[in-house]
Amino acid sequence: MSSLSRELVFLILQFLEEEKFKDTVHKLEQESGFFFNMKHFEDQVQAGEWDEVERYLCGFTKVEDNRYSMKIFFEIRKQKYLEALDRQDRAKAVEILVKDLKVFASFNEELFKEITQLLTLDNFRQNEQLSKYGDTKSARNIMLVELKKLIEANPLFRDKLTFPSFKSSRLRTLINQSLNWQHQLCKNPRPNPDIKTLFTDHSCSPTTANGARPPPPTNSPIVGPIPKAGAFPPIGAHGPFQPVVSPSPGAIAGWMSSNNPSLPHPSVAAGPPGLVQPPSAAAFLKHPRTPSGMTGIDYQSADSEHLMKRMRTGQSDEVSFSGVAHTPNVYSQDDLPKTVVRSLNQGSNVMSMDFHPQQQTILLVGTNVGDISLWEVGSRERLAHKPFKVWDLSVASMPLQTALLNDAAISVNRCVWGPDGLMLGVAFSKHIVQIYTYNPTGELRQHLEIDAHVGGVNDIAFAHPNKQLCIVTCGDDKMIKVWDAVAGRRQYTFEGHEAPVYSVCPHQKENIQFIFSTAIDGKIKAWLYDSLGSRVDYDAPGLWCTMMAYSADGTRLFSCGTSKEGESHLVEWNESEGTIKRTYSGFRKRSSGVVQFDTTRSRFLAAGDEFQIKFWDMDNINMLTAADADGGLPASPRLRFNKEGSLLAVTTSDNGIKILANNDGLRLIRMLESRAIDKNRSPSEPMNSKPLIVNALGPVANVSSGIAPVLERSDRIPPAVTISSLGTMENSRLVDVKPRISDELDKIKSWKIPDIVDPSQLKALRLPDSIANGKVGGLRKKVVRLIYTNSGLALLALASNAVHKLWKWQRSERNQSGKATAYVAPQLWQPPSGTLMTNDVSDNKPAEESAACIALSKNDSYVMSASGGKVSLFNMMTFKVMTTFMSPPPAATFLAFHPQDNNIIAIGMEDSSVQIYNVRVDEVKTKLKGHQSRITGLAFSQSLNVLVSSGADAQVY
Repeated sequence: MSSLSRELVFLILQFLEEEKFKDTVHKLEQESGFFFNMKHFEDQVQAGEWDEVERYLCGFTKVEDNRYSMKIFFEIRKQKYLEALDRQDRAKAVEILVKDLKVFASFNEELFKEITQLLTLDNFRQNEQLSKYGDTKSARNIMLVELKKLIEANPLFRDKLTFPSFKSSRLRTLINQSLNWQHQLCKNPRPNPDIKTLFTDHSCSPTTANGARPPPPTNSPIVGPIPKAGAFPPIGAHGPFQPVVSPSPGAIAGWMSSNNPSLPHPSVAAGPPGLVQPPSAAAFLKHPRTPSGMTGIDYQSADSEHLMKRMRTGQSDEVSFSGVAHTPNVYSQDDLPKTVVRSLNQGSNVMSMDFHPQQQTILLVGTNVGDISLWEVGSRERLAHKPFKVWDLSVASMPLQTALLNDAAISVNRCVWGPDGLMLGVAFSKHIVQIYTYNPTGELRQHLEIDAHVGGVNDIAFAHPNKQLCIVTCGDDKMIKVWDAVAGRRQYTFEGHEAPVYSVCPHQKENIQFIFSTAIDGKIKAWLYDSLGSRVDYDAPGLWCTMMAYSADGTRLFSCGTSKEGESHLVEWNESEGTIKRTYSGFRKRSSGVVQFDTTRSRFLAAGDEFQIKFWDMDNINMLTAADADGGLPASPRLRFNKEGSLLAVTTSDNGIKILANNDGLRLIRMLESRAIDKNRSPSEPMNSKPLIVNALGPVANVSSGIAPVLERSDRIPPAVTISSLGTMENSRLVDVKPRISDELDKIKSWKIPDIVDPSQLKALRLPDSIANGKVGGLRKKVVRLIYTNSGLALLALASNAVHKLWKWQRSERNQSGKATAYVAPQLWQPPSGTLMTNDVSDNKPAEESAACIALSKNDSYVMSASGGKVSLFNMMTFKVMTTFMSPPPAATFLAFHPQDNNIIAIGMEDSSVQIYNVRVDEVKTKLKGHQSRITGLAFSQSLNVLVSSGADAQVY
């Protein structure tokens, strides 16, 4: 359902509530699943209307969705069971036990047995755990407290617990506005129109032959009075129409405005803060551009208009089995990276930097002489170095060839990673952008060279319009262009700026993608991926070089700019009003360059000013603290956080880079150091020169996040009509000089896996197996499947008897990282209960002869496995089976989790089909056919919406 359809449901809910259609309101809440009415739920629980309680809940979740949902249903059914026992209605209690509670037996058999034993007691309060059970009313109230906590923590209820805040009688108001508009289109408009129906468009009837008017108007009930307080302007005294509302000239009335300028839409009031932030208005576009002759609004444009009215600050509706309670993060100054841990000598003036989105210690650097480098900041090694050159001069345009002939000097204006880290883009000060593909081994390969703009290319970013990876560029030719990232074909050209375009900021909210752009005349514009022109024409603070960026969670918009006089402005925009929400203080009065800034953790801002790094809490306009990085910084240093905010790169005045770290960053760096020490101590251990993919705060997610680039910029020097004419900032640094790189740094490390040519390079380790030594039948069983966990901390095996075994490496002095290694023996791990993870097996075929398959969820919390019988889902912490499904025949032969949603599983079958199964709703969504024999392999792409399969028929699809 589109965002507009969803909002229409909320308007209908409000109308039904105002008209006192109570039952209909709750039925629509349940069927739409958009708003969970906690008050209604509480009333039904306290009244003991258990059937209605479960019916209402089922509009939002099912028992098996996640552990929160399971607990919610269990508490309700347990209370219903205890109340039946308390009434001495044992027949009803047995019915509840069999129909409602037995479903939980597969998850906790001991608890189910204990509940069953309550039937044997004269009074269930004889059970020690239930001895304090009071009367029915108090028990229901106590249970309600627990239920509310579970519902608030359940990710399925996120964004559904708070009703959007908007003016009362909003549907009536919209109808009034529609009638007003229809009346303006009448050929013979009358001052007192007669509204008799809403089923057809309004049109004023002509006067009679003798000039008499029809009878006075009769107001339709739906267009009744509108509340005055805080609502729209009052309706005319003698008619049902509302006067046209003119947008205030002092505010940005709507960033995503409709194509028809005569239809203003007042912004929606923001709701109160809470555990789950309510949807709020965030339309941030003004002065819509409407092509001549275009009337009305198409549905896509209307979607765009209302795009930001439902900001989501929580996670998406997608559910992971590893759901955790949604609690607010608490931050302190200790979370800021302020300790210098590395100093890197780049050799020439650094113009732009960007950390890899997944490999948290890989830093991309571009310089004023046009070269780019990749640094592994943990080991201080430079992985790659690419001096500037035009890859194919024969196809270069004449303006580019002329520019290079007149002046060979060229600078990197911006370098940035793609969202998945498999591609990077570089924008140069003359005409072109170059796109490289990146191999996790550290290798860069030429991918695309685009002659993008006439003059300098001032910014580059990646975006995903229409689910296709694209490159967005802007330049001195006053244009923004969008290019296909695969073939380099131009897809869109946006014209409208009257000065060179300084920066671009692509972003996405829900299904609407758009681009903010800023020019050196201080104008902000915004563009949808269409041909209808800009949706914004607004002045940025400072009226010169401005960059825009969203917070990491995509919910807060900031800009930072410096005026020609050197006054810097760091502000947060109020997206609900389209105005500046707060202006941060703490800048020097006259900055000597364009101030650079960045955001991290959706909590902190940082900017380079006054030879230091200044930090702000996003919610406080006063500067939080400052750090000078032990000195040596330029007046306006460039800076960049890594994705987790544990490391901060900042440029130095001697053509270098300093890396600052917080406690998490220090641990990350030490881990890399210990890894290097282990290599030096163990020469016989095979070298693995691959950069370490780590995440200081948890496992690396393989999901491409929405692009919210933080814009960097260079200090530039003249001619007058280009970005290069932005001031006289540190001229001596922009001279074309060769990089001063030490001999040691010139020796770029090869990151290829070395060949194994001697047995001494290998080390064998026998894993301890106490289970095999007699605990399971006394016989050793063949291992049929073996995989590492995604974290690299453990090894999981599936034996031929359908039993799983898990070995974990512990942190120790010999193994400080806790990663898998052949030099330290792991422990065979079991939960305290001694439970074994054992698959269901087929009655018709022994497990030893059945196809075995296994797959781990992306966070290592759950394992999906099969040994010829049903597919089982196990909890890796408790080894308990969460659910089983897909009874044979046919049996499952291969399993694969979707990389972005643990609930979606691809199951290869013995009958050659591939079934896409949704665990949450317990149903097969799609069945794929094409193979002629059993499935032998399945793999999801990490970045594309693609599944690859292989079969015993020697075919790959």
